[in-house]
Amino acid sequence: MRYGAIDIGSNAVRLLIAEVNNDNKPATFKKEALIRVPLRLGDDAFIHQHISEAKFENMVKTMQAFRNLMDVYRVSDYMACATSAMRDADNGIDIVKACREVGVDINIIDGAVEAKIIYNSHLQDKMDRDKVYLYIDVGGGSTEISLFAQAKLVASRSFNLGTIRILDNQDDPATWDDMRAWVKEHTRVYKNIYGIGTGGNINKLSRLSNEKVDKPMSYAKLRALYQHLNSYSLKDRIQVLGLKQDRADVIIPAAEIFLTIMKVGQLKNIVAPRVGLVDGIIQTLIDNNLGK
Repeated sequence: MRYGAIDIGSNAVRLLIAEVNNDNKPATFKKEALIRVPLRLGDDAFIHQHISEAKFENMVKTMQAFRNLMDVYRVSDYMACATSAMRDADNGIDIVKACREVGVDINIIDGAVEAKIIYNSHLQDKMDRDKVYLYIDVGGGSTEISLFAQAKLVASRSFNLGTIRILDNQDDPATWDDMRAWVKEHTRVYKNIYGIGTGGNINKLSRLSNEKVDKPMSYAKLRALYQHLNSYSLKDRIQVLGLKQDRADVIIPAAEIFLTIMKVGQLKNIVAPRVGLVDGIIQTLIDNNLGK
C-alpha cells in the first residue's frame, strides 16, 4: 500500500509518496516520490498576514497536481499539514476550503503538533538511552526545540523564529531572547548534550560539510561553513557554489539559528538524520491505520 504526506511550509510545499511494507514488524516504508515546490507562502504571511491572490492560486494548483499524483500512484491514505505561514495568514482558512474543492483536506497545525509529528519519525530509535539530546527543527516560520533524556521527551517549545521571518525582517529580538533563555534553562542541568537537526537547511549544510547521514557535525565546522557561505553574495552562492535560488538565501539565517542554539546549549556536535515533517506524517498514518 502507499501513503501520501503533504507538508505546506513557509518556504516550500512537499509531497512524499511512500510504499509501506506491513510484512515487517513494525511496518516500514520506502520513499517512492518526493516533489518540492518553492511557493514561499511565508513572504506574504509574515509581512502582510495575508497570502496574495497569485500565491493563493498557485497553492490550489499545486494541491490539485498533488491530488492527481496521489491518484496515479493509488495512494490509499494521506495527510496534509500546513505550518507557520498558514497559521499566520488571515485567509488561511479560505485556502483550506479552496484546496478541499480540488480533493485535498489540509490541517493547519500548531508548533507543538508539528514537533510531535516530526519526532514521530522514529527519531527516538536513533537515540542512546544514556545520552541527552536537543532536537532542533528550523523551518521558514518557526523553530521547534525538544529536549530528550533517556529516550523520553522532557520539554518542548515552538518559537516564531524561522528563515523566511528573518529574511523579511519579521523576527522579533524578544523571540531570540526568549529562545536563548528557554534553551539555557532546560540544558543547564546536563553536562553533555547531543544535537539532532532537521529541515532542508541543516540537511544541506551537512552535505556541504561532507558529513554523511548520522555523522556528527561539530559546532566549529558548522560555524566555519556559515562564515564561508556568508562571505559570498547571494548571487555567487547560486552561481559559484551551485545552491538553488530558494536555498541560497535561507541557508544563512538557518545556520544562525542552529549556531545560536548550539552555543547557548553548549552542544559540541549536531547530526542531521535527514528526516522531516513528511516522514513523521507517513509514520503517523502507519500508526493510525496499522497500529503501533
